[in-house]
Amino acid sequence: MEKMTADEFRNLALSFPEATEGAHMDHPDFRVCGKIFATLWTDGEWGVVLVRPEQQAELLARAPAVFVPAKGAWGRRGSTQVRLCAVDEKTAHRALAMAWHSVAPKKLAAQSGLTFA
Repeated sequence: MEKMTADEFRNLALSFPEATEGAHMDHPDFRVCGKIFATLWTDGEWGVVLVRPEQQAELLARAPAVFVPAKGAWGRRGSTQVRLCAVDEKTAHRALAMAWHSVAPKKLAAQSGLTFA
């Protein structure tokens, strides 16, 4: 498996409807309608998706070598680190879709046709 780069993660995040890049706590972040759904660590080794706790549990069960809960309260609320050296494009896209869908306005989410399969 080829390592996903930070730029590939960025491009995937920005491929979602109305996704934009900003910055949060010195990290690039990805937003839909002003709400953050993912971030990228500046070291280029980790991405983060902000999913619901039950989605986080699913991601961890499916790919424990790829996903790690963030430390503390952030992790308990669903903030999930993505190990870029271990994730493939399909798995990263699915996690980003979950995160995007969790914060996108309902009308936009419904129109997007995104699925998590």
